[in-house]
Amino acid sequence: MLLVSSRPVSWVNTAFPFAAAYFLTVGTIDVALVIGTLYFLIPYNLAMYGINDVFDYESDLRNPRKGGIEGAVLDRRFHRITLWAAVLTNVPFLVALLLLGHPLSALVLAISVFAVIAYSAPGLRFKERPFLDSVTSSTHFVSPAVFALVLADASFDVALWAVLGAFFLWGIASQAFGAVQDIQADRDGGIASIATVLGARAVVRFAVVVYLVSGLLMLLAPWPATLGGLLALPYVLNIARFINLSDENCEEANRGWKRFIRLNFLTGFLVTMLLIWMTQRG
Repeated sequence: MLLVSSRPVSWVNTAFPFAAAYFLTVGTIDVALVIGTLYFLIPYNLAMYGINDVFDYESDLRNPRKGGIEGAVLDRRFHRITLWAAVLTNVPFLVALLLLGHPLSALVLAISVFAVIAYSAPGLRFKERPFLDSVTSSTHFVSPAVFALVLADASFDVALWAVLGAFFLWGIASQAFGAVQDIQADRDGGIASIATVLGARAVVRFAVVVYLVSGLLMLLAPWPATLGGLLALPYVLNIARFINLSDENCEEANRGWKRFIRLNFLTGFLVTMLLIWMTQRG
C-alpha cells in the first residue's frame, strides 16, 4: 500500500529535475547528487502523495478514477503507518541534505517540503484554495530543480530564470487541467479547486494559454535549449479537444489526463536528449 500510495509512475517527475539540474551545474557525481536524487525519487513522493491519500480518503471513495496509478484509495488501517513512514523516510535524507548545503539551500528545501505538506494537510489544505492549488502543485516539481541549482551554487541568469519559469508554468497548466476531471467529485465532496471555481471550459482554455506561454518563455534560453519550447505543443494538442467540455461531462477529461501521464515519459526522453546535446556542445 505504501508503494502504491507513493505513485511509482511519478517518481521520475521529481527526481529527474533535481538530478539533471545538479549534474549539469557541477558536472560530476558526488554524495549530494546521489542522496538528493534518492530523496526526490521515493521519500519525497511518499510524503507528497501519502499525505494526500490519507487526508483525501473520503473524497477518493467517491472518485471513480482512484484506486490505480492515478491515486490510491488508502484504507483507514494504513493511514497512521503511511504518515509515520513518510516522516521516518524523509527525516534522514533531509538532515543529510541540510548538512551538505548552506542557509540558502536550506531555505529552498524548507519551502519545497512545506509545499508538500501544505497541499493536503488539515489546517492548510492548499489544494482546496483555488489558484493557490495550481501554484503549490507546480512548486512540488520545480522546487527540486531550484534546490539542486542553489545547492550547487549555480549562477542564475535570465536564461536560467526563463527555463525555470517555463517549467513552473507547465506545472500550473498541468495541475489545472488535472483538476478538471474531478470537478463533480470535488463539488460533491465539498472540495474547492481552480476547476470547481472556473469550470471545465475556462480551465482547459486557461491551461492551453499557459502551456503556450511556457513554450514562448524558452525563446529566452540559448540555442539549442530554445527547442525545448516545442515540447509545450504536444500538451496543447492533448487538451485542446476539451476546450468546450462541460462541467457535467468533466470525467471525459480523464482520457486526456491518461495521455498526459504517458506524454511525460516521452517529454522526459526528449529533454534528456536535448540536455545531452547541450552538454556535448558545451
